[in-house]
Amino acid sequence: MATADVSPSLPGGQSPGAAAASNPALSNPALSNPALSNPALSNPALPNLALVGTALPGPVQPGTVMAGAVSPGSLDDRPRPVGRTAAEDRFALIGSLLGSLGLVWVAYDRLLPFSGAIGFVVCWYLVFLALYIGVSAITLPGPLVRDRLASALVHGAAGLVVIAVGSAVIFTFAEGRHAIIHLNFFTQTSAGADPGTAPLDKGGILHAIVGTLIEIGIAIVVSLPLGVGTAVFITEVGGRFAKGVRTVVEAMTALPDILAGLFIYTTLIVRLGVQESGFAASMALTVMMLPVIARSSEVVLRVVPRGLREAGLALGGSRWRTVWHVVLPTARPGLATALILGIARGIGETAPVLLTSGASYFFNGNPFSEPMNSLPLYIFSGFESGLSLAYERIWAAASVLLGIVLILFVTARVVARSRTGRL
Repeated sequence: MATADVSPSLPGGQSPGAAAASNPALSNPALSNPALSNPALSNPALPNLALVGTALPGPVQPGTVMAGAVSPGSLDDRPRPVGRTAAEDRFALIGSLLGSLGLVWVAYDRLLPFSGAIGFVVCWYLVFLALYIGVSAITLPGPLVRDRLASALVHGAAGLVVIAVGSAVIFTFAEGRHAIIHLNFFTQTSAGADPGTAPLDKGGILHAIVGTLIEIGIAIVVSLPLGVGTAVFITEVGGRFAKGVRTVVEAMTALPDILAGLFIYTTLIVRLGVQESGFAASMALTVMMLPVIARSSEVVLRVVPRGLREAGLALGGSRWRTVWHVVLPTARPGLATALILGIARGIGETAPVLLTSGASYFFNGNPFSEPMNSLPLYIFSGFESGLSLAYERIWAAASVLLGIVLILFVTARVVARSRTGRL
């Protein structure tokens, strides 16, 4: 049976192979269309891909580097480092700061009838923003200018907070420097030395320091497990009752301190007959610290990834073992922060301690009997006297209170960080 010849043919009876041999443009389309071998000829928007020289008279073999071609590795496509500032950015920032300072000094202090450090700083900051944005807009596009404006605003807000806290701390220590330099201020009590009339080398606040540490220690022992347990119940158990508990905790965070003192006074002292003592004061501080610790711990536990809980359950652990060995160790630094917030809430309270313990001038190391003084009560009593020596002592006592808070903060952070690596 004869078969038909289906091979393509060109005019004149030539086969495709013979036609390609006689016409090289058919085997290499780049010879008839130079735009195929040089994309820059057909697209002027690609100047970096232009080739210098004529096209090769045949197919380009793999691995052949054409003359004048720009290799991809030589293109500067590395991302701009955002963690470091360029020299021009630093010059713009420093120049704007110095320029705005000089301009505000001339206008605010010399030309206009203004005075005051606060107004000067505010005007300086506003002029700095305007000058900084103007300098940036000269050489940078709009998005980068807005980025610099946002960065300047954020750094200004952070600087304002640092200045406010730092000025309060520095002012407190500066006012109490006359009394705090005496060793007897830390080693003696006020028994036999009236804080308002006795010289600064007589008497001290040892009884108030010990009373503060005892009361806050008992409050921590009671409020920490209750607060963390409440947070675990809300986050891990859930349900309708957990929603009610969360609502109560959130409401108690705004509880006035005088109400906490009245609650403990009515419940323990009046109803149950407990003596006014450091223990009653500790219970009042517990009422203040508990909702803060519970709410902060709940937020921290919700941040723990759900995959860790699922992994613990998948390995055969029960829910409470997963919480105890996985969730709580993971959230330990955050729980330490929650404890610090609770301590800061309770250590400076005066009204609850005044109602449940009462002030005293003598040393009392037993929290279950007799009134027990504390640093907030000592400061309150000295302020009521209105005497200059008492004022110097209460500023020194406030400095000691700040130091105790700082020591507790550092201790909690170090303990939480040192145990994190043992998970």
